[in-house]
Amino acid sequence: MIPANLERAVYGMYATHALRVADRHGVFGHLTRHSGDSAEKIAAALAADEDTLERLLLVLSSFGVLDAEGGRYALAAGVRPYIDRDDPRYLMGFVEHLIGDTADQFGRLSGYLHAGKAETDRDAPAPFDALYRDEESVGRFLNAMWSLSHHVSHELAALADLSDCRQLIDVGGASGPFSVAALHAFPQLRSTVFDLPQVGPYLAARATEHKLGDRLDFAAGDFFRAPLPAGDCFAFGYILSDWDDETCAALLRKAYEACLPGGRILIMERLFDDDRGGPLATAVMNLSMHFETRGRHRTAAEYLDLLRHAGFADGTVRRSSGDKHLIIGWRAESESER
Repeated sequence: MIPANLERAVYGMYATHALRVADRHGVFGHLTRHSGDSAEKIAAALAADEDTLERLLLVLSSFGVLDAEGGRYALAAGVRPYIDRDDPRYLMGFVEHLIGDTADQFGRLSGYLHAGKAETDRDAPAPFDALYRDEESVGRFLNAMWSLSHHVSHELAALADLSDCRQLIDVGGASGPFSVAALHAFPQLRSTVFDLPQVGPYLAARATEHKLGDRLDFAAGDFFRAPLPAGDCFAFGYILSDWDDETCAALLRKAYEACLPGGRILIMERLFDDDRGGPLATAVMNLSMHFETRGRHRTAAEYLDLLRHAGFADGTVRRSSGDKHLIIGWRAESESER
């Protein structure tokens, strides 16, 4: 008998695809409203083939996503927030990105093992040229980032306590998951998302959706080539994990130069345990960073070291209840205080 942990690893690809299909075809939406229905009832309600649907439901129940009893299906405990489109924790946008973009890139790992990443990717497009290659890809990526970040951003904003900040610069802030949460929590705050031009329309849509008016602004630019706008708080959410240490050091120094005296920087990232033995999601996404970007995930100590070398002082770590945690650094009021 295959050990249970190996069995789940071998068949995990079926679970991911089953999640996507169930979400796309309304299975989860139905079960949030009609818990305990049979495959026959669900198929009739969704105008779906009953045999195919039942096979899908059996996979999801075998993986513990659904509870199945007497041929009736219900969402397993704790699952609903992550599959309910009306819940801020909705995760299926990230699943869509995994299948639509990430899965196609696994083939490059063999090349990396034999020749290294630099040689294998010599003729490949830059990471965000690939992720932003067309409108569909941009939308899928930004939805994934929103799915991963928006819910925990409310907790991160509270941990950051921005009550004395006036201008947040959200570097590479995508469609604004952290900015939206911070603006709702701190009414005196304004935020500018600095990101590539393709992001602008998606951010504008979020600003309208969340009734933020001109408090949520957009500045189009490439943070490698253009200076950052000035502000008293700089946020890097899932940005530094896209790049190597040298690039991160340059970005953090650029933020230091644009940060007003007495201001702060927020790094929001998955963190490896000190011994790099986990968590699982960080280890998995660390592999993903290898072929989707040019970065990696780090320990808290590594981020604190990067901040210190960029000039920021008094680095602190504040952990959330989710996968994404907060590291804060401060710019001194004057150079003599460094």
